[in-house]
Parts: sequence; structure tokens; C-alpha cells
Amino acid sequence: MENKESKKDILSFANSLKWNIGENFHDSLTQSIYTDASRIADKVVTVAGERKNTPFDGKIDRIVTSRTWGFPIMLFILSVVLWLTIQGANVPSSLLAALLLDTIHPFLKEMAESIGMVWWLSGFLIDGVYLALAWVISVMLPPMAIFFPLFTLLEDFGYLPRVAFNLDKLFRKSGADGKQALTMSMGWGCNAAGVIATRIIDSPRERLIAIITNNFSLCNGRWPTQILIASIFIGVMAPPLLAGLVSTVAVIVIALLGVVFTFVTSHFLSKTVLKGEVSTFTLELPPYRPPRVWRTLYTSLIDRTLIVLWRACVFAAPAGAVIWLISNVHVGDATIASWAINNMDGFGLFFGLNGVILLAYIVAIPANEIVIPTILMLTVAVSGIDGYGEGAGVMFELDSMSATGDVLKAGGWTLLTAVNLMLFSLLHNPCSTTIYTIYQETKSVKWTAVATFLPIAMGFVVCFLVAQFWHLFSA
Repeated sequence: MENKESKKDILSFANSLKWNIGENFHDSLTQSIYTDASRIADKVVTVAGERKNTPFDGKIDRIVTSRTWGFPIMLFILSVVLWLTIQGANVPSSLLAALLLDTIHPFLKEMAESIGMVWWLSGFLIDGVYLALAWVISVMLPPMAIFFPLFTLLEDFGYLPRVAFNLDKLFRKSGADGKQALTMSMGWGCNAAGVIATRIIDSPRERLIAIITNNFSLCNGRWPTQILIASIFIGVMAPPLLAGLVSTVAVIVIALLGVVFTFVTSHFLSKTVLKGEVSTFTLELPPYRPPRVWRTLYTSLIDRTLIVLWRACVFAAPAGAVIWLISNVHVGDATIASWAINNMDGFGLFFGLNGVILLAYIVAIPANEIVIPTILMLTVAVSGIDGYGEGAGVMFELDSMSATGDVLKAGGWTLLTAVNLMLFSLLHNPCSTTIYTIYQETKSVKWTAVATFLPIAMGFVVCFLVAQFWHLFSA
């Protein structure tokens, strides 16, 4: 009995010391241990071919990780990457659309007619499956082929760990782990990969926060949606010479809003359902290395661009088939698509969206990459816009960004619709691949449901507030 009481006294004394030594004691202790270990290792360990940090690296780090210049440099680099992506993707995207939609699609239709293929099979395979694939390729391939190599070059150069270093303090203040900066950066490529990357976080509580909030990082499937909508509705409001810059700024604002929502949600979770003490970690900044351009191009194009594009096509093919079916199968006097859109239109307009967008996000749950082609097909199918396939889910003349804008505007889109779509693209449920990955990592239906439905709830709230303020000030 006396032994148990002495143990309790020791634990109570240790707990009181824990709060008396100050909140930075753990950081200082960890830093001193790593510093001593690094000094000893430098004296006794020699690694062949290893390049250590040089005074030149230190000079760069004093600039890119400084309190004054760190964040402006991060924003500038992100702006340059997005501007190059937006400006560089326009021409190849138009060329691909002209080839796949204006040339190959009519050829396939003529061939189907010549061999006597029945209309419904021709429509299902060519107007449904093929057009979904063609649009995904023409819209997704050019921006990904530019964005991924640029992102990989920054990673290869050694800049991304500096981004994590700059964001570490903000994540710790929000009750999360500083390593979440790395998983958030990974989520900008793919949210499923970002969720898996949270394994580097030791604390189960902080790892769960990182998993739930990773969806606020714009993944590769959502970048083209942001770029396309910003270029069509926001960039055109500026003079032609400034259109690309204005579009870039709009996309950057959405991306930064995602970071803000990550911090806010992390803080909310850490103060409510996921309370706990913030842990600490030591980040070793690697030396800067000259980017291996050709290897980077090969890696980013093969391992990222083509694999992501293949995944998008795998999901786009059945989605295109579903879109064609709901656009051509009638329930009474209306198609399934028309019936669903008409019933959801009022609810969507209440949030500054519309029924087409809501139905598109339901159909496009398998992959974010097919949201835009789904919206376009449904808009054409329901609106019956002349020149786009007789209103049966067909869109084979969209050979330019202006033509895409014409279709959306003919479907009743306004600037408010575009702005709220960009916001809803940021704040909505993860794709099916990410949802499955979240369940595999958490083994919890509860937390998978939270990670799935929390962004949707936030998306509707934000869109509602924007719509109300919009109507208030535009009245």
C-alpha cells in the first residue's frame, strides 16, 4: 500500500514539473539531443558521395525561411507555377480538343453509321464513353504536364522542406503537428497520397487531424477546374494582357483559402473532439541540389501525369456512360437527368450553385477530374443548346475555352455561379479513392464519415454566405 502511494506521489510530482518547466522545454531538449548527435556524427562518420550543407545553403535559407521574406517568396513561387500552368495549357488543350472532339468524334460516328450500329449503342459508346475520355484528356493532360514537372523540380531542388519549416509554427499554434505541412503539400498532388503520407506523424490525435483536413489541399483533379473557371469568368473581366495574371490570382486565393481552412479546422478539432498536447518534431533541412531536369520530366510525366490521367480515364469512362444514360432514358416526359436537375435546381440556387453542379458532383464522386466534363455534358443535355449534339449529353465542338464559356453561360451561369463553384470545388467531399484510403488508414467508419461530410457542410455554409452577401450588395 505504501509502495502504491509513493508511486502516486512520484507521478504527481512529475506531472507538476511537466507544467513548471515551460512549454518550450521539450523543444529545447529535443534540439540539444539532435545537435549533440549531429556534431558527434559529423566528426566520426563519412558517407561517400554525400553533399553536406554549405555556407551558400545557409545564405539561401536565411532568405527563404526568414520571417520577412519566407512567406512572400512562397506566394511568388506558387504564383509563377500557376501562371505558367494557365498560360501554357491553353494552346495544347485547344489542339487536343480539336483533334479528339472535332475530328475523331465525327469519324467514329460515321463509322458506326456505316456498319449499321444501332443508335443507342452508338450513343452509349461514342457520345457517352468516348466523349468523357476525350474531354478528360484534352482538359487534364496539358495543365498536369506543366504543373507536375514544375512541382517536382521544386521538390528535387530541396525547396519543399523549407515550406514545411515556414509553416511549422502556424501548425503548432493550430494544435496540429508541424509535419502536417508536408502532408498538406503532398495533398496538392493527390489527397489519397496526402492521407497516406500522414503516417510520418507519430501522434494518433494529430495524424487524425491531418487526415481530416487534407481534403482542403487542392488535388490535381481540382486544379484544372479552378484554372478553367477562373479563366472563363474572372480573367475575361480584365484587359487581354492581364487576363492570365488575374486568373492566376483568383486560383491562388482559392488555394490559400484551403490553407486557411486547414488551420481553422485543425484548431477547432484540437480544441473540441481531438483535444491533446501538441507534440514536437525536428526537421532537418536537406542541402540544395541542382535539379535533374530530364529525370524530373520523366518521373513527373510517367509516375504522376500519366498515372493520374489513366486513373481519371478509368473513372471517366463509366461516368460518361452513366451521363449518357441519364440524359437519354426517360421517366415520363423527362429524362432522368432533367428530372434530377429540375428537382435540385432550387436547392442549388439557394447556395449560388445550380442543379447541374450538384448532380455533377454526385456523378463525379469517383474522381474530381471528371467534374467539368460532367457539368458540360449535363448542361448540353438538359439545355438542348444548338450545335452540341442535339441535347443528348454530346459536346463535340468545344474546341476552345471561349466555346466552353458559351455553353456554361447558355446554361444560365453567372459570375456568382463560377465563384461558388470554385469555392465548392475546394470544400466538398473527397473522391472515392481518398475516402477508401481514409478508411484504410483510420479503420474507423466514424472518422471516415467526418472526413467525408465535414467539408461538404462547410462548402454549403460558405457558398450560402457568399450568395447572400452577393445578392445583398448587387441589389
